[in-house]
Amino acid sequence: MRREYLASGGLDEADLAPDWLTQFGRWLADAVTAGLPEPNAMVLATADEKGRPSARTVLLKAYDARGFTLYTNYDSRKGREALSNPYASLVFPWFAIHRQVVVCGSVERVDRADTEAYFALRPRGARLGAWASPQSQVIESRQVLDDAWAEMDQRWPDDADIPPPDRWGGLRVVPETVEFWQGRQGRLHDRLRYRCTDGTWVVERLAP
Repeated sequence: MRREYLASGGLDEADLAPDWLTQFGRWLADAVTAGLPEPNAMVLATADEKGRPSARTVLLKAYDARGFTLYTNYDSRKGREALSNPYASLVFPWFAIHRQVVVCGSVERVDRADTEAYFALRPRGARLGAWASPQSQVIESRQVLDDAWAEMDQRWPDDADIPPPDRWGGLRVVPETVEFWQGRQGRLHDRLRYRCTDGTWVVERLAP
């Protein structure tokens, strides 16, 4: 199952943007241009109070100088872990273009106003689903979920303003490191990492 990465020109320090935010924007744009399916998909890794990890794929919904934002049910496994042990890692697995971005940092809640603004943009079905699903909880059958969704469908007519549940909102991963990984031949990959130290960002090359 080994696959050799083709020569791609690599990733040199001179090619990097002056900050991780601009560099990430460039690479995300490249992933979109390359036609990757759901280029905003990312693996989110969290851990509970005892350090036991869990991971899942989620969707990036916003990013800026403050960090990377996703939305979830705070009572879900990822929500509970991220809030009780507020550190996480993200991986953007852009396999088709032989790239990945790895983020490590702290986690904070997104302001409620931002959550409400984003929630209003979601399709109606997704908004109803946020109310219907007790995410990560054990349920007896699919019918339980379908019945809950139908109840929410009756509760809010098509033109109703559906608010986000109190238990639902945004999480922001505030980066301490952002690594850009470019696949190279012979497994001698390029790994360039932005790291924040005392409020200043430095760039480091890591051995593959």
